[in-house]
Amino acid sequence: MTDALIIPAEAVRSWEYEADVAVVGAGGCGMVAALSAAELGAQVLLIDRDRKGACNTARSGGMIPAGGTRFQRAAGIAESPEDFALEILAKNGGQSPRDLAFALCRRAPELVHWLVDRPRVRLELVTDFKYPGHTEYRMHAPLERTGAALFAMLRDAVHREANIQVALGANGQGLVADRGAVGGVSVESGAAVEFVRARKVILALNGFGGNPPLVAQHIPEMAGVLYFGGEESTGEGIRWGQALGAATAFMDAYQAHASVAQPGGTLVSYAVIMQGGIQVNRLGRRFADETLGYSEHAVALARQPHRIAVEVFDQPIYDQALQFPDFRACVEQGVVKRATTVARLAGLFGLPAAELARTVESYNAANRTLAPDEVGRRPSGRPLSPPLYAVQVTAALIHTQGGLVVNQHAQVVTPDGSPIPNLYAGGGVAAGISGHGPAGYLSGNGLLTALGYGRIAGEHCARALARERS
Repeated sequence: MTDALIIPAEAVRSWEYEADVAVVGAGGCGMVAALSAAELGAQVLLIDRDRKGACNTARSGGMIPAGGTRFQRAAGIAESPEDFALEILAKNGGQSPRDLAFALCRRAPELVHWLVDRPRVRLELVTDFKYPGHTEYRMHAPLERTGAALFAMLRDAVHREANIQVALGANGQGLVADRGAVGGVSVESGAAVEFVRARKVILALNGFGGNPPLVAQHIPEMAGVLYFGGEESTGEGIRWGQALGAATAFMDAYQAHASVAQPGGTLVSYAVIMQGGIQVNRLGRRFADETLGYSEHAVALARQPHRIAVEVFDQPIYDQALQFPDFRACVEQGVVKRATTVARLAGLFGLPAAELARTVESYNAANRTLAPDEVGRRPSGRPLSPPLYAVQVTAALIHTQGGLVVNQHAQVVTPDGSPIPNLYAGGGVAAGISGHGPAGYLSGNGLLTALGYGRIAGEHCARALARERS
């Protein structure tokens, strides 16, 4: 092992810290992993270079998908985890490993119940609308409907746990290994590099969306597109695993979004689209079916002139969207405009009035006749009616979905499927379950793999430690 990212154990002169489990990355994945290991008796050191909590979990909508929860049953919804897994596989065309999709979905109800019962994360079932690709209400979110609220509740739980020590501002530099078995982490703290001895290491860093050269290499269609994810998503954890011989998969997979307000830079809730809003380009024309999914629709938007679209909707949709904090922020920023006629709305955004009027009428006609519209979108049955609202949006890369291959226990594996001893991964470091490209992303896949693999990894490594001690 000559790679600088891997330090041979014999080269470590002194260990500044020791822990049963070192978790690198204190986002959603890392905090769930730390809490899961700690409640089973492991002494955990949670490391992160970021002090502000600007991770992808905090930037998300906080929506955790699960099929078969008690919250669904209370709402009269009867479905199984397997039903959910089959929708994931349908969305990605069966490209992701079937066993991993089923393993995560089978753990998802327990994850949601555990989050509510143990770390005391306040979640509720979202029944206002179904996200693209979901045929059932299965999103569980904080009452605030924000990832920031989810992140804050998890961090509070971490600070209450006596078995977890937190080291923020500590920049992980690489792994310490002995004959291929991981035994710790090297950490830059201030001007010094220190070493943490750990019997198990969980890589819970983000992906590589914040690393432009890696984005250009693996997902060139997103090169130069607005990045809207965590600033610390620079791919180190993936490189560490590769240096130890780990397999990687789906490095071209990612979640994008087709609705970031410009100006303003705020994520506009996709409820606007799913409730009946449409997008037009600078020519006043529709360019794709917006409801196929906000991830793949972002690619279509990125191909439009200036990567700009205008999202058009009406009063009922506006009123519905006000329940989402991000949409209210857009209103407060003044980027959501109102007009009593299509012509006046066109003037507010510099769109050709005649073409916008034709587009809106075409959409409304399809909804009156219940026929697919000009871009193949299935009708909602409710035409848009004045007053109309609109917001200018652009496409954005949210996070990558490719990374180190893991098994059902979240252990990092080599190309032949053998686990690398003592090494686990989740979140953006691990290969996701969205297949290739953006189209296989089913809403919620990001938090499902982040929190799901975090839960699995924390439990598995703590139980492995208990067996090793006995």
